[in-house]
Order: sequence, then C-alpha cells, then structure tokens
Amino acid sequence: MIQRRKVIIGTLGAAAVATIGGSAPATAITAPAAAADREEKVSVPVVPVRLSVTPASGATAVSPANPIVVTVEGAALRSVDVTSGGTKVSGSVQPDGTWQSTGDLDYGKTYKVVATATDGSGAATVKVSSFTTVKPQRLVEVTFRANAMSSLKKGHAYGAGQPVIIAFSRAVNKAAAEKAIEITTSPAVEGKFYWADGRTVHWRPEKYWAGGSAITVNVNVLGVKLGSGVYGKTNASTRFTVGRQLIAITDYKAHLTNVFIDGKLVRSMKCSLGKGGSTTGANGQHISYWTTGGPHVVLSKERVHSMSSASYGITDPNDPNYYAPEDIEYCTRITYSGEFLHAAPWNHSLGRANLSHGCVNLSVSDAKWVYENFMVGDVVDIRRSPRTVKIDNGLGDWAVPFDKYGH
Repeated sequence: MIQRRKVIIGTLGAAAVATIGGSAPATAITAPAAAADREEKVSVPVVPVRLSVTPASGATAVSPANPIVVTVEGAALRSVDVTSGGTKVSGSVQPDGTWQSTGDLDYGKTYKVVATATDGSGAATVKVSSFTTVKPQRLVEVTFRANAMSSLKKGHAYGAGQPVIIAFSRAVNKAAAEKAIEITTSPAVEGKFYWADGRTVHWRPEKYWAGGSAITVNVNVLGVKLGSGVYGKTNASTRFTVGRQLIAITDYKAHLTNVFIDGKLVRSMKCSLGKGGSTTGANGQHISYWTTGGPHVVLSKERVHSMSSASYGITDPNDPNYYAPEDIEYCTRITYSGEFLHAAPWNHSLGRANLSHGCVNLSVSDAKWVYENFMVGDVVDIRRSPRTVKIDNGLGDWAVPFDKYGH
C-alpha cells in the first residue's frame, strides 16, 4: 500500500505537491492568507527637542575663560551664533556633537547666543539666551623675569641656577596665583614657590638644573580672581633652556675659583676676595668688606663698569676706604649690592690674600674668560665665608636649604 503524506505550507499561501514513486498527487493544504492581507500601523514616539546653552541665560559674573557650550537632544544642531555688539565669537562642533566656543571672551561684556536645531521632520527649534561676563575693578598683568635687573627672554638659554620668576603688576592672592601657575620641566623635577614680595614669586627645584633641561611656564590667570575685585588680564607663557650646567666654586681661604661644566673641571683661577671687617657709611649704614658666602647666581655681564666707594656709601676722600670712580673691565655681577667677578690688574695678591672691598678679583685673562663664557643664571658658590648672602641680595634662592625654601 502506498502511503500518502501531507505537506503544509505556512503563511506563504502556495500549494506544494509531492509525488512519490509516480503515485497520484498528494492532498494539498493551503495556509490562511489573512496575515498577508492585514495592514498594521506602528506608532513612533515623538522625542522632544532639547537645546541647552552653558552659561545659563541670565547668568552674570561669568569667567571669560569658560567656554560657551551648546548641546542638543532629539534633533540635529544646525547653527550657533554668538555675538557681543558687533563682535562674533567663533566656535566648532566637538567629537561628542556639542558646539563649543574656541576663543577667549572679554571682561564686562554681554553675549547673545542663538542656537538652531532641526528634527527628522525638518521642524526647527531655536533657543536664544544671553549672559554677562564679570567686570573686574582691576586687572593684573603677568611678566617673566631673569632677575630684578632684566626680563626673561623666551626661548633663550640660562644657567643652572636660574629660578622661574613670575612678576604680577600688583599684589595678588598668593594661593590663587600659585594655582594658576603650571611649570613643566624636562627632565621632570619637583619644585617649590618662594614669594619675594606680594607680587613676585620664584620657583626652583631642589637641585641645580641639569644641563639640557627645558622649562615651560604657563600662567593661566584669565578669568581668575586674584584678590578682591582683582582678576588676571590675560594668560601668559614662556620657556627657556639650560644649555649646560656651569658651577663655579670659589674657596675663600684657598683664594681659588674652580669652574666645572657638566661636572668636569675646565678652569682654575687665582682670586682675591673681600678683605673682611666693616665700617659705617655716610648715611650711617653698616658696610661689610666680607664677600658674601653661599651659592650666587649670575645677574648680568658688563664689558666695562664704573666702580667707586660712593656706590656703597663711602664718600669722604679722607676715608682710607675711599676710592674715586674707575672703569673696571670684564665685570660679571652676582649680587644687587655690587659684588662682581672682575679684572683687578692692580691686585698683586691673587691666589695669596684677600684684599678686595668685597668683589672677586681676577686676572685680566681670567676675568675676560668668565665674561665670555658665563651666562645669566650660572652659579658662583663662594665657600668658607663668615657672611652668607641673603636671599634677596641677587638670587640667593639656592643659599636657603630646600626644606626651608618658601617658608
């Protein structure tokens, strides 16, 4: 007996016929076609369009350093216009889809923001808002110093003792100012701040800079409150390098100055330092004839410098310490009070005795070599002197132990 089997086709609605061994066609069963004929409507939820602007509309005292940010939900951002009077603020769309202003804003200005977005149907949504930036009572400017006598030249090389020196145009809140300062060094080193006064701050690492060090300084004070009603006028930055590490070590009792470059002794020079003792100046000031001890930093160099006893208070020609103005050659200054390494052809006790009024006397050839090879920021460490250089007499930063620096 030949078996017949039923083949059922689902919703396709077509008849299938199977023939086995030449037998008669099997019975075909057709699936209902109702599903193909029925039409269903799918409801798509409407997503509300949300446009938001930061700073919020009506905000006041906004920092001009804060960017304007526009975000949108449920639509595509089409345009953003930011204006203040006739000035237009530029901006761009970020990777996350938000729009952000790219330039700094100004103080004491009102900004109008008009943002437009369109949804899938092409319908537009517009948001208009405005805010006002803070209006300072006073603005503070930032400059960079090599020392009190000269500015730091961006991109130039300085010596291994050169601290970072940042000068504000008026007294500032020290904690707020330090927060705004970013110092990046290569190789990386830790450092500390020291405030010379209410508007001048120094920063130095624990040890002298290594040769080849690169230092970058960013002072981000735009929009930063630096005191009561006082804000930073604009951000400032600089950078400098240390070409090589030059350390000169002067021994008071050996009457000798040895110069090391990157740790290698390159020159030994006979010298004569301050004769010692003290006197009283014309205005009653105390005058010491000891050359100050400790690490000094080169402040400047002068091919010829006029020196006289009147420069430090001895004006009476009858005073045994008096001497008239004289042009001195190859002068390398290490303190504000007037200590130099310089040529002293009249001093015939170089390497034997200390007879100067406080400077480091050298032969003409040695003083010329120092003048030609030293740079601002190089270190002159005077050892075995009974008198220590003060931190504010030049750059006496390194004469203060690091654990006490800044205190």
